[in-house]
Amino acid sequence: QVQLVESGGGLVQPGGSLRLSCAASGSIFSINIMGWYRQAPGKERELVATITSGLNTKYADAVKGRFTISRDNANNMVYLQMNSLKPEDTAVYYCNAPLSYSGNLVLYSWGQGTQVTVSS
Repeated sequence: QVQLVESGGGLVQPGGSLRLSCAASGSIFSINIMGWYRQAPGKERELVATITSGLNTKYADAVKGRFTISRDNANNMVYLQMNSLKPEDTAVYYCNAPLSYSGNLVLYSWGQGTQVTVSS
């Protein structure tokens, strides 16, 4: 079973940037869709960005134009570049492999996530 470890979160001021990393313990080369999710306090986990093996990307409307997802299959890594951060981006961020674009079902167990806090 592949394990996922997220890192790169922290406290940042509004308008700032962070780059999140997700390290997979096994190969993600054959995994069609990889994605980043987030869960804010008191809210359900939501899918915010996906990238296919063909490097096609999709974003939730709330992050479109500000976040960029990328993947490095050779090193089993997935990244999320987050720019122009807003307080409403505050959440724990997770990566996983959604089985469809609905994001409801995922391939792997959830990791610990990485906390992103946007505050002045």
